[in-house]
Formats: sequence, C-alpha cells, structure tokens
Amino acid sequence: MTQTPTPLHPVLALTGRASFMISAPTLALCPPDIGREVAFAGRSNAGKSSCINALARQRQLARASKTPGRTQLINFFTLDAERRLVDLPGYGYAKVSHTMKDEWQRHLGTYLQGRYSLRGLILLMDIRHPLTDFDRNMLTWAAQRQLPVHCVLTKADKLNRGPALNVLQAVKKDLVTLGFDSSVQLFSALKLDGLEALGDKLGEWLEYPPPPELTVEAHARQA
Repeated sequence: MTQTPTPLHPVLALTGRASFMISAPTLALCPPDIGREVAFAGRSNAGKSSCINALARQRQLARASKTPGRTQLINFFTLDAERRLVDLPGYGYAKVSHTMKDEWQRHLGTYLQGRYSLRGLILLMDIRHPLTDFDRNMLTWAAQRQLPVHCVLTKADKLNRGPALNVLQAVKKDLVTLGFDSSVQLFSALKLDGLEALGDKLGEWLEYPPPPELTVEAHARQA
C-alpha cells in the first residue's frame, strides 16, 4: 500500500521559494519598507547562513564569506509579494578594525530600530558559546524597540541530547535573569532538527498562512 507523503509545513513550503532580492549597505538603500520581514542575526560562525539555507532547502542562497568587507551588507530574500527574510551582518573577525565594526553596528542598530516592516528577530547562537556580548547587544537593541526575539541554539548536533537540553534550560534561565523576554529552541542545520519549530515562529511573525478571507455570508452575519 502506497503511503501518502506527509504534507510539508506551510511556512517551510513558503521559505522553499526564497530567492535573492538585494544587498543593501545602509537603511536608505533597503527595499521599500512595506510588508513583513524577519531578520536573522548571529555572530560570525554561529551558523546563520546554514540556517537560512536549511529553511530555503538551498545550499547557496545565503553564502558564508570569510571576506570581512562582504559581511557589512544587509541581504534580503523575497518569499512572496509581502514577505521577506533578511540576513544581517555577522561579527567576530579578528582582522576587522574597531572603526569598521563600529560602523557596521551603527547601520545594524539603525535597521533594527527604524525598519517598520521588521516583525521579529531570529538570533542565532552556537550552542557551545551562547549569550556572547554581541548577542546581548542584539537583545538590548530589540528590547528598546519592543521587537520580539527568538533565540536559536545552532549546531545542537555537536552535543548529546542531554547536554543540549541542559544548555537550553540554562539559556532560558539566563534570559529571564537578564530581563529579556525571548523564546529559545535547539536547532541543527545538519540534521534539520528544530526546522518545523522555527517555521512555526516565522509563520507567527510573517502571518503565514494568512487567515481565510471572510465569505459573503460571514460578512452578512457581521453586518
């Protein structure tokens, strides 16, 4: 008997249609500030590109680069006419000057605080090195704007299940202690663990799938 394939998570079906839109060095050069978008941020080597590629089921949509000059760009990926994913610059390169880092952070702060269509921030942290100074800065920026944050502990496959769950609980506790109201999950781009949970969060912020339109009869009942 042939088994019916399991339907793909609706949001993952949407992210599977992701395509590169534009790279912008400043807020002024970003796409029009309309619709809904979710941004991904993470320190260098936190697995941000791998996460975006796993969501899109594409190997090279978001490209990790060791060239510091390329990381200052804000990369936009379109999902449909109203929804986008945004890949924000990562930090952590020893060879980058403090002046350049300060400049990147200024543009990043401007984007986070001034982008109306931004509905949420996915903050990626290597499960072995969570809540770095960069992570805390991002959480602070988001809190100042009352922007919701979902923390994703990447590379969870590097730890056994028990230790990974221990880190998850520790990060949840630390976020409360620090005064940040953020959700947290485990994630592995290699094993695709946590992909649907991440899809649920994206669906919440992107309002996808959209609610069914009211029928003529429903309108009549509400009149």
